[in-house]
Amino acid sequence: MPPKPKFGKAEIINAGLTIAKNEGLDQVTARSIAKTLGSSVCPVFSYFDNMEHLKNEIVVAAKAEYKKYVKKGLCEDVAFKGVGKQYILFAVQEPKLFRLLFMSEKESVPNLSSILPEIDESYEQILNSIVDGYGFSTEKAEWLYKHLWIYTHGIATLCATKMCRFTDDEISKMMTEVCKSLIVTLMRGDI
Repeated sequence: MPPKPKFGKAEIINAGLTIAKNEGLDQVTARSIAKTLGSSVCPVFSYFDNMEHLKNEIVVAAKAEYKKYVKKGLCEDVAFKGVGKQYILFAVQEPKLFRLLFMSEKESVPNLSSILPEIDESYEQILNSIVDGYGFSTEKAEWLYKHLWIYTHGIATLCATKMCRFTDDEISKMMTEVCKSLIVTLMRGDI
């Protein structure tokens, strides 16, 4: 009877997630996981058919990490702004995971109307925070969400790539200024 593996599936995924956080997903190998766990590569392949299967599980774990940030943002007084601030904070605190989830090249180019639901599993919750928080129709909420996501994604990308750093106050002020101008556009009926 072969010896029972010392590590379970969850420990292997967590080790891979740690490597992905620190070095990027492309550095996750059976050897790097074995080194992190202090074992041979055998436990990895006891639970996963191949590295692609394991890396898919690591992406799922990375999405779960991001969802914690979204959940925290949705609890703020202005939930939609809270989510935007948390999106940027995720980029600052977990730049490799941010790049993995939000800066990876896609196989095909999605159009703007489908990109947000495609990349963010929390899309509906975030959209509802706009509808509930601002009283907009779903159509207007989607328009506002798309425009502010483009702006927020730009800030987050600058932070994740260490091109710029902003204080919390600067981020809050920039987001408020852009949001207010977009709301004025909505209220005038210019869309």
